[in-house]
Amino acid sequence: MTSHSFPNGTAPAPGSALKLLLRGIRRNQAAVARSFGLLAAWQLSEAMVPVVVGLVIDHAVAGGSVTTLALWGGVLVLVFASLMFTYRFGAADGYRVDQRENHRLRGEIAHHVLRPSGARTGALSGDTLSLATNDTASVGGLARSVGYTFASAVAVLVSAVVLLRIDLAIGLAVLLGVPIVLGVVQFVTPVLSRRNRDQRAEIARTSGTAADLVRGLRVIKGIGAEDEAAARYRARSQGARSAGIRLAGSHGLMEGVTIGLSGLFLAGVTLLAGKRALEGTITIGQLVSIVGLTQFLAVPVQALGRVGTQVAAAYASASRIVDFLRTPPLLAGGPAEPPPGPAPVVSLRDVTTGPLDGFTLTSRPGELLCLVVDDPAATRTLMGLLTGEIHGPDVTGEVLLDGTAISELSLRARTARRLVNPHHTELLEGTLRSNLDPDSRHSDTDLMGILGAAAAQDIVDLDEQGLDQRVTPTGSAYSGGQRQRIALARALAADPPALLLDHPTTAVDAVTEQQIARGISALRHGSASTRTTWIVTASPALLAQAERVVFVAGGRVVEEGTHRELLGRPAYQELVLR
Repeated sequence: MTSHSFPNGTAPAPGSALKLLLRGIRRNQAAVARSFGLLAAWQLSEAMVPVVVGLVIDHAVAGGSVTTLALWGGVLVLVFASLMFTYRFGAADGYRVDQRENHRLRGEIAHHVLRPSGARTGALSGDTLSLATNDTASVGGLARSVGYTFASAVAVLVSAVVLLRIDLAIGLAVLLGVPIVLGVVQFVTPVLSRRNRDQRAEIARTSGTAADLVRGLRVIKGIGAEDEAAARYRARSQGARSAGIRLAGSHGLMEGVTIGLSGLFLAGVTLLAGKRALEGTITIGQLVSIVGLTQFLAVPVQALGRVGTQVAAAYASASRIVDFLRTPPLLAGGPAEPPPGPAPVVSLRDVTTGPLDGFTLTSRPGELLCLVVDDPAATRTLMGLLTGEIHGPDVTGEVLLDGTAISELSLRARTARRLVNPHHTELLEGTLRSNLDPDSRHSDTDLMGILGAAAAQDIVDLDEQGLDQRVTPTGSAYSGGQRQRIALARALAADPPALLLDHPTTAVDAVTEQQIARGISALRHGSASTRTTWIVTASPALLAQAERVVFVAGGRVVEEGTHRELLGRPAYQELVLR
């Protein structure tokens, strides 16, 4: 596997779920050690309460000494003070580790998909969101859970030692009985681990389906597919429900076994202590201590029984996170950093891959070029080649930017020289201004000019907040045409030397297309402009503005000319005038 490094000095992604879990403890080791120590002291203080009460009965109450009673009362106060403060600070350290590790894991997941090379995950957005929330919470909380488990183990061990000093048979019963109870309980752990992973995967897929349906709600209503969409979500949700029921059944079995066995075991210890008291081998104070310790031990024994469940859940989540972080980059950058030329040159030479067959095309300096493509799959392949997403041995021929193969260019060099604006784009939560100009490079006047070129100035005029109007996640408050024009304006605001647009006007009317065609031409291709613009489109308005139109059929360039010249070709005419 290829390891990936992360920002802020974090280490490469671990290669396994176990390594991820251990890394979380290792990189918080000081806080973890402090939390473990304080929580162990808290549980010891809990265990000492019945022991001190027994000593009070034997040494102060039975003896009738007020001084001794006051002394042991002071000891009891100290025990309660220790109990309170050790839990307060031990739990705080545990939660601090929990939240810090959650934050780091969320950052790694976000960086994995947001880095310049991207991530070829294939995951739905809801699935990724579930990973960055539910799964990171489960992994981040493991150290805290292990801290309580460690404290419980210390409490059981110390209680057993105290009981050994009181009565050998009772102490041995605790030392031998607790491991047996825990061993029986852990038989259920492998089932829990598998079902926990299955349930988390089902929930993530359900979240992804729900997010996609909400995003496409306008389209779904527009085509009358509400029933089909509801059926799809219902089927996915039922899968998550079934997985959840199976997991709940396993949890219930483990809880029942843990509580039942520990209850029977501790009841046996209590009966044995009562028998010893009746025989006169232990004092009344010792009996009180034994009964109190036995009642106290119910909680740590059950906590030890549940550790398998907690580890299983964390391991399942860690496995999903590791699988996600191991997904390969979407783009493969090379080492080349060539100096930019006076005008960007985009060139494809005899490229064959997928639906493209010997595709050859080279831009001219400062050219506004339109491509009419008869096959949507060919368009997707062409855009994938120009972004660098499609590469490797399945691609023959050359895809060049300024004379250098795109696959050999660094990601920084590609970004500086060209921008590929896909047909389906997303708007981000924030303001209209932050969506158009995230780096704050443009003045309000410049942004309004760019919006005018994209025929989107009405979006600003219709809202009293103007450029500072709020944009909801995915831009759901806007119509499809508004989202498309905002996305186009964002691409124009980036002002790349080479801009490649994929059907940028499919959601607008003919009049708006005319405005956009004139706007792009005026903004990017004025006198002495060296910018290059490629537009894949079938819009007559855009085609009429192009200096050159290229007709692509059967995966290759078959005709070149102006829009007017190509209208005489029946196949071309059928595509652009239908």
